[in-house]
Amino acid sequence: MTPPVPPYSLHAKPVQGQESILTADALAFVVELVRTFRPRVASLLAKRAARQADFDSGKAPDFLPETAEVRAGDWRCAPVPEAIADRRVEITGPVDRKMIINALNSGASVFMADFEDATTPTWQNLIEGQQNLRDAVRRTISFEQPGATPDAPAKKYALKDHTAVLFVRPRGWHLPEKHLHVDGEVAPGALVDFGLFFFHNAKEQIARGAGPFFYLPKMESHLEARLWNDVFVFAEDKLGIPRGTIKATCLIETLPAAFEMDEFLYELREHSAGLNCGRWDYIFSFIKKRANDATALLPDRGEVTMDKAFLDAYVTLLIETCHRRGVHAMGGMAAQIPIKSDATKNEQALAKVRADKLREVTKGHDGTWVAHPGLVPIAKEIFDEHMPAKNQLGARPGAKVGRADLLRPHDGKRTDAGLRHNIRVGVQYLDAWLRGQGCVPIYDLMEDAATAEISRAQVWQWIHHAAPLDDGSVVSRERFERTVSEEMKRIEGEVGPDRIATGKFSEARDLFVRLSLAPRFEEFLTLPAYEIVTRDPLEA
Repeated sequence: MTPPVPPYSLHAKPVQGQESILTADALAFVVELVRTFRPRVASLLAKRAARQADFDSGKAPDFLPETAEVRAGDWRCAPVPEAIADRRVEITGPVDRKMIINALNSGASVFMADFEDATTPTWQNLIEGQQNLRDAVRRTISFEQPGATPDAPAKKYALKDHTAVLFVRPRGWHLPEKHLHVDGEVAPGALVDFGLFFFHNAKEQIARGAGPFFYLPKMESHLEARLWNDVFVFAEDKLGIPRGTIKATCLIETLPAAFEMDEFLYELREHSAGLNCGRWDYIFSFIKKRANDATALLPDRGEVTMDKAFLDAYVTLLIETCHRRGVHAMGGMAAQIPIKSDATKNEQALAKVRADKLREVTKGHDGTWVAHPGLVPIAKEIFDEHMPAKNQLGARPGAKVGRADLLRPHDGKRTDAGLRHNIRVGVQYLDAWLRGQGCVPIYDLMEDAATAEISRAQVWQWIHHAAPLDDGSVVSRERFERTVSEEMKRIEGEVGPDRIATGKFSEARDLFVRLSLAPRFEEFLTLPAYEIVTRDPLEA
């Protein structure tokens, strides 16, 4: 007789203190989530693949005829709690201890702790992140950084009296958690991240006057939003928490999602806190979903700006949709970071932030994102001046946005410099990700996985369609391979040979090249990158 499969099994070296997170009750809760919802996750991912096959064969995204009544209906989401009525500046970052403290202390309205694009999902990162957030919720979190020299004093970090409201972003539905198996099969990463955080912290957050608030990434269909809503109802019922206590903001960062904004809000209307313009991933998705469409070629990343073409249309529709339904329309990320070494470059960077935030607040957004604490005062000043109330839910752009508007690519130049920049940024980010660091400064911008996705997506698109550059040449496989070799030498000159020797640049280069030359566009670079990370003996 075959012995029964245990409910769960762990497949990673233990992390110090993990027993306080992986308690019997917490794991039992996660096991129930996985058993209940994993089949639907698999089914919805299969639907994604089938839909992508339609896109690859020439069918572009469109509004769904079967949900026309939802879009036309006169309904509103449940009221937004007072604790998050004002979200004018939000800061995001990974779940490491120092970052959490600095972000909560930054003066921002909200801190989004990110288990997704800003975190490499090593077991250590995930467990320590849960520990850090548990301590942050209870205000016991602290951190001591040793001095730079033996004689230098250590620097201590602790929470201020007033801190940002915490939101948590679990991983997307597509990402597995190979370190935790339930009934002999890999668990969905989203359910592990959500389940552990919710079990340990939901009641504590409610007792402290806030609540369990989340950001939901990478969804491509309102059926995926419906799944999250059902997860929320299940979790609230299991812990005896009133339904509707959870509030979640959906990131609109995939092209199909832009055609289902009303539907997303409708599915989550009891739990909705609005929508967010996840613009970097949205650019990536625009390329990915239309990978075989030569009419969707984009120019250099720097020319794909928010005030034009498909991006302006998507912002307009998002604000109109959210405010019609009574929830927040959140703006996008300012990835700039202060440049202490060059005053001129620093002022140029800050001028870009000011212009971006002014565009957002005057367009009608209720808040915006920044990547660095140093940008919080700038963004806050602009929103304070132009949005004296807690939000501007009454603002309605009024412009009619149609299918053609959401599919219109930007005009602009494609250049050799743009190709080279994509290669350098993509390889350097992948090196950091494979070393366990998902959020890194590169060329004075704070970058996460979305940046590497745009970089390799543009390169793939340009090679696949033999895209012409402004000098009359085209991007070919041979040119790309030659350029990679040249740019690797430049990277070595910038970071130094010691850094090359101790890093993961060889694996990063190989992965970037493989994805860029693949005959068919690879869905997410984090999936093959995760395979590399989990082959590490420390993660086995």
